[in-house]
Amino acid sequence: MALQCGIVGLPNVGKSTLFNAVSSAKAQAANFPFCTIEPNVGIITVPDERINALADLVKPQNIVPTTIEIVDIAGLVKGASKGEGLGNQFLGNIRSTNAILHVLRCFEDPNVVHVDGRVDPVADMEIIDTELQLKDLEIIETRIAKLAKQVKTGDKTAVKLLDLLHKFKDHLEQGKNLRILDIDEDNQAMVKDLGLLTEKPVMYVCNVDPESVITGNDFVEKVKVAVAGENAEILIISAAIESEIAELEDPEDRKEFLSEMGLEKSGVEKLIMSSYRLLNYITYFTVGVKEVRAWTITEGTKGPKAAAAIHTDFEKGFIRAEVIAYSDFIEHKSEAACRNVGKLRVEGKEYVVNDGDCMHFLFNV
Repeated sequence: MALQCGIVGLPNVGKSTLFNAVSSAKAQAANFPFCTIEPNVGIITVPDERINALADLVKPQNIVPTTIEIVDIAGLVKGASKGEGLGNQFLGNIRSTNAILHVLRCFEDPNVVHVDGRVDPVADMEIIDTELQLKDLEIIETRIAKLAKQVKTGDKTAVKLLDLLHKFKDHLEQGKNLRILDIDEDNQAMVKDLGLLTEKPVMYVCNVDPESVITGNDFVEKVKVAVAGENAEILIISAAIESEIAELEDPEDRKEFLSEMGLEKSGVEKLIMSSYRLLNYITYFTVGVKEVRAWTITEGTKGPKAAAAIHTDFEKGFIRAEVIAYSDFIEHKSEAACRNVGKLRVEGKEYVVNDGDCMHFLFNV
């Protein structure tokens, strides 16, 4: 499952600096708006000590960790929903992502120009939210107009969808994001094709000065109050620190640097794990001498659908899965040993995969 997160925010809040720090790609970082005209896509390897531990036991030919795609989307401005500042293009780029990483400037620096001449992360957030809400309203109103004819024919599905869209419209007109609405799976499926922006899960990334990276600051506290009702992830990070970490090639040098800063993990690691929580993602492993590989699935996924992450044929012809818990594999050191002590389980189509499961699928197509 490809996870794609879009970094958004006003110009000069630290998006491209953060992108450069966390990604294998390199975006231009400059002190002026719209330095990123086309979306930059970078690949981040998900840090997971478990895959290395499994590889140490099996000694595979290849190790394939799971990855996240990060899309650096050029700075939005007021009026983006109406096409201002290449707004339509940028909003279209957000639509293709799974989640939104909303970078907020929570630091003072007279050398870094703010597009509105002031530092106010809550006001910045409201500008972006308003533009996304206006775009969603435009999409919804267009669909409502098309549904009018279907409703007249007595189409029950159209009637149900029309009622739902009116509910969405009323909510958006109150200046609220759709993600705070409690929508069941059936209703979510009905509007999935609309690609509504404010329905996407969001993480607010508070970009602070290096001195505030551990405790936060007044700007961060204001953000926490402003988003309290959204049940959103909030991450405190210093793009400046992450830039320094990214320049260190040696892992030991990175650990020493983090220790000196009083940090246990880098902002990159926190960002990735928070993104996983945001989307309810977990990891399972396939373990063999040819390859040890991590696979990303949604929490609650059953065996056949988990197998589809490898290949759709695995789901179609699913027979059963052989499963070893990660902790058991590490304790007994091999699949054969786990089998001998009864720690290898055979599971059917209704088995819900757990985070860390080591799996082998049997299928027939």
